[in-house]
Amino acid sequence: MSQEKKIKPSLPSGTRDFLPAEVAKRNYIFDVIKKVFHKYGFQQIETPVLENLATLTGKYGEEGDQLLFKVLNSGDFLKDADEEALRNKNSKKVLPKIADRGLRYDLTVPLARYVVQHQNDLVFPFRRYHIAPVWRADRPQKGRYREFYQCDADIIGSDSLINEAELTQIFSEVFQALKLKAEIRINNRKILEAISIYAGCADKLESMTVAIDKIDKIGLEGISKELTQREFSEEQINKIASLLSIKKLADLKNYFQEIPSGMKGVEELEFVFENANISNLIFDITLARGLNYYTGVIWEIKSLDTQMGSIGSGGRYANLTEMFGGRNMSGVGISFGVERIYDIMEELKLFPENISQSTKLLFAHFNEKNQDYAFKLLQQCRAAGIAAEIYPDLSKIDKQFKYANAKGIPYVAVVGDNEMNTAQVNLKNMQSGEQKLLNAEDLIAALK
Repeated sequence: MSQEKKIKPSLPSGTRDFLPAEVAKRNYIFDVIKKVFHKYGFQQIETPVLENLATLTGKYGEEGDQLLFKVLNSGDFLKDADEEALRNKNSKKVLPKIADRGLRYDLTVPLARYVVQHQNDLVFPFRRYHIAPVWRADRPQKGRYREFYQCDADIIGSDSLINEAELTQIFSEVFQALKLKAEIRINNRKILEAISIYAGCADKLESMTVAIDKIDKIGLEGISKELTQREFSEEQINKIASLLSIKKLADLKNYFQEIPSGMKGVEELEFVFENANISNLIFDITLARGLNYYTGVIWEIKSLDTQMGSIGSGGRYANLTEMFGGRNMSGVGISFGVERIYDIMEELKLFPENISQSTKLLFAHFNEKNQDYAFKLLQQCRAAGIAAEIYPDLSKIDKQFKYANAKGIPYVAVVGDNEMNTAQVNLKNMQSGEQKLLNAEDLIAALK
């Protein structure tokens, strides 16, 4: 090794290491979310990090395909490659012969594959959640990484709006448990379609929604300008604008009397409002995200405590399993923006104190005999369910106390010759400085 050039440690661009304290905070968020998921009857699944490229490609559009991480075949991956394509640097022709697997891009396509592959083993409606990392070969920048976690919950195989009501409640309960003030915005694709019909531009639904979705950034005037650039007529723009200021669902009925899909969208949202019974649920007629995917209810969650993008989203979708030749099953799902939730909680200091504390008790000692005695007590404490450790080296007592402070260990049990002779330990509370002489039984009782 000394003859070799030493490599400076580094990470691939767009990835991160997490220190123990950071992992503890992330796990706290995951544990809160999991607890709510379990309360609502969701079951956790896992899928491989790797999926066949045939599973992934063509599901995210041309841009998404470019962002897939491809994994080279094992061994001599060039042996079957098209030599002419290699010479011409034709990556599209070369790829099928050198890579047949890739890292998962999201958790939704693997879910579709999973449901079709295991449909005879699953109970429908299937309530699943999945918390796992995904990978995208995007350009790294602040708040955007190539490796990041997604946290999804979906109900597959049911058209009932009860599902939408419950998922709305899940959003509310999770953010309440995390002490995050959040606004749950909701809309329905059917309402957006009805707006385009009312305005006489049903053939331009996608262009209209792309513009509408920017209202938070460019305002109503900016939307009007963009729609003009997209060749919407003045009459169409005025009709669209007249509806975008509506805040109450019931008011839409006056405009949608002759548009059945619009009335249906209003009725669906009224059902969710009535049955979810959430005070921070807000109807937002301008919410238009994911319309190439969602077919019914749409959610987006905004933090009220800090300026941040979406911290949660979701919606109703149809034909999830058709892409893999399965029988047609609709679904509805939500996703938590764990990375942004973490950043907000860190900024607002919302994580509980001592969250990174893994050890409750450290045994400190003066010599080898003290250490042997303390090691036996350590086993008793662990058997009683107390997270404890012993300082492994024979070091000065000050160094052992510094170790406890650096790790945030709240209690230190000091064992010296006097403590051994009386079958006790000197228990020190590292926060208050209080010290007590306790026998093993009392020590365990005090810490439990």
